[in-house]
This record gives sequence, C-alpha cells and structure tokens, in this order.
Amino acid sequence: MDAILIGGGLNGPALALALAQAGLEVTLVERLAPELRTDPDFDGRSYALSHAPAQLLRAIGIWDAVAGHAQPIHKIQVTDGRAGEGAAPFFLLFDGAEIEEWPPGYVVEDRYLRRAYQDALDAEPRITQITGVDVTGHAVDDGGVTATLSDGRALTAQMVVGCDGVTSRTAARAGIGRMSWSYGQTSFSCAISHEKPHNGIAHQFFMPPGPLAILPLPGNRSSIVWTETDSAARRIAELDDDAYLALLRPRVGDFLGDIALAGRRFHYPVPLSIAHRFAAPRVALVGDAAHRVHPLAGQGLNAGLKDVGALAEVLVEAHRRGEDIGRLDVLQRYERWRRFDVATLAWMTDGVNRLFSNDNPLLRLGRDIGLGVINGLPGLRRGLMREAAGVTGDVPKLLRGRAL
Repeated sequence: MDAILIGGGLNGPALALALAQAGLEVTLVERLAPELRTDPDFDGRSYALSHAPAQLLRAIGIWDAVAGHAQPIHKIQVTDGRAGEGAAPFFLLFDGAEIEEWPPGYVVEDRYLRRAYQDALDAEPRITQITGVDVTGHAVDDGGVTATLSDGRALTAQMVVGCDGVTSRTAARAGIGRMSWSYGQTSFSCAISHEKPHNGIAHQFFMPPGPLAILPLPGNRSSIVWTETDSAARRIAELDDDAYLALLRPRVGDFLGDIALAGRRFHYPVPLSIAHRFAAPRVALVGDAAHRVHPLAGQGLNAGLKDVGALAEVLVEAHRRGEDIGRLDVLQRYERWRRFDVATLAWMTDGVNRLFSNDNPLLRLGRDIGLGVINGLPGLRRGLMREAAGVTGDVPKLLRGRAL
C-alpha cells in the first residue's frame, strides 16, 4: 500500500481519489459510518468553493455530480456597519464578470459533496475504505509506517496523511506542535430561506463583534456565517429558533425580505491554529490538521483542497520517478509549496478581522474610505478577485483542471 489517509471529511476523500486515479493504492480510514456521512437531508451546512478548488473537483470526477446543485457566485459585496443601522456608504463590489475565470466561486451544500465523494470512492478499486474505527497509533521506521486501528488491526504503507482536523492526533503522534490563539469569537452557521432573490450575490458585512457572511444557495435560500464575541455567543446559543431569528434579522437587513431558518444551527469557536510543520518522516498534514484560519473569507475548504492538489502532485511525481513517497525530503516539497500561501492567508484573515471587528471611530472611517478607494481601482479589484478565486501563483495541476 502506498498511503493511509486518516479522516474522511472533505479533504481525505479528495486526496484518496486524486492519488488512486494516478495509480497509487490508498486506504481511507474514517470513524463515521458511510450512512452517517451521506444523509440526504439538508442540515444547513454548505461551503463557498473558489474557482480553482472547483476545478480540482472537476479533475477528480466529482463536479458533474454536484454541479446541478451548485449556486454560482456572480458578485461579492463587502460592507461595514452596525446591526440594525445598515451599511456604511462606502463599499467594495467584486463582479465576477470582470475576470476570465467566471464564475469566481460557487456555494455547494455539504450533503451533495459527501454523496458525490462516497459514490466515487465506492467506484475506485485502488481505494480501500475502513469505517467505524479510529487510528489509535502509528509507528515509523525506515521502510514505512504501521498504523494501529481501534479494532486491533494493523495497516502498513509508505506514509500516512493526517486529514483529521484541527485537533489532529496524527500530528500529535508525529510530534508536530501548533501555533494557536483564540480571537474570543464564536461563529454561528445556518441556512435561511427568504422572500426575495439573492441574484447570486454574496455579502460580507463587517460589524464590531465580528463579520457576517450571506452566501447564495440555489433558490431563495442563503447560507449564513455569523460571528459574535464569545460572551454574546454563549447567550445566543441557548436561544430558541424564534429568538435566534429575531437577533439575526437586523444583522441581515431587509434586502432579502422576511427570513426563516432552513436546516439546523451550528456554532463553533474561532481560533487561528497553524501546525509548526506540515510534514514529518512518513507523515503529511492537510486541511485543518495543518491550518485553520478565521472563517471570514470562507477559505477553510479552499485551502484544504489546495493542500490536496499540491500533495497529490508531489506524491504522484515522486512515485513515477521511483522515489519512496514517505521520505521526508519528498514530503518537504509539499510543505515548501504550501507554507507561504497558508502563512499569507493566515496573515490576511487575521489582519482583516482585527481591523474590522471593533468600533473605533477612526478605524471605521479609515477602513470605509479604504473600501471605496479599492472599489474605484479596477486593476487592484480584479487582482484581489483572481487571488480569491485561487488562480494566482504556483497553482497545482488539479486546481487548473488538469489530470496528474
């Protein structure tokens, strides 16, 4: 076996498919049973996918199964203000028609992505799926790695990949620490239905406690990511649905008409957490296991799929050259490829959150004028849009829609 992938969320299956389609033999270990991961009911979870990560899904054969359920993002409007008072007069509008890579992104529900992944995994003979168990340990030697499962089985391969989230036990077993801090914020996510059409426009509304994202879904529905201070969040989490909506309505405003909840409510803490290393001998980390940034830009899954594209390309090229894909010098190629991009994303999201999540009148004036200035500079605006679409820099082949 070439690789053991630990974690069957959204990054692990993508990496398994990319590697298997290029000829590698992989095992995907996931503690949840497939029927729990592929529930067809809408629970409110969805993701903003930038243009390049959507290209990766095309390249690994997933996109056709979700395209009919994906809402293109035509425009992105960025505003600043206070709940119930509306937005400041200056704003920043990104129009996807201004760049060649149209649309710059999509919003896709979790249930459709997971179902498409599962169907593709089941159809790929080079992927072995082991579900309902945990990986309890792994041991590394010169010849490979042995992973021990909670049911007593042992698996051997050239390497393991931790796709097991921000509290990655794969990273901990490899002795990889993390740089972490809390913003003192909690994000709420849910879906809403509304009276008026969203016209494919995504909104990022910055308020003093934290940002609010309104992302268009198919039909008259939108996905909400609403960030508050931890102290306020503790009270909000205990509210019933009617009281929750009463707080959400003035934050959303009335441009969508009346709103109602569609699906479940979720909330989670907002940390910045980056692994000190993305690679160790016979171990690589992707997605939240390697980095977790503020959700204000909706880049969590996008960054994870960029990891998938880079790691898959490095491993496949090394495999074709006859190299041992678990060697540290091979895995460090992946780490070098992704480290700067992740650091830049972390710096950007951290800085924007600190700049906008306050009510300082001088900062409010400066940032509002700044939004207006950027909006009046088409070249800069297009450059920022292409960066958000994931099409700048050294882009992995899969994120350009090309097979490995």
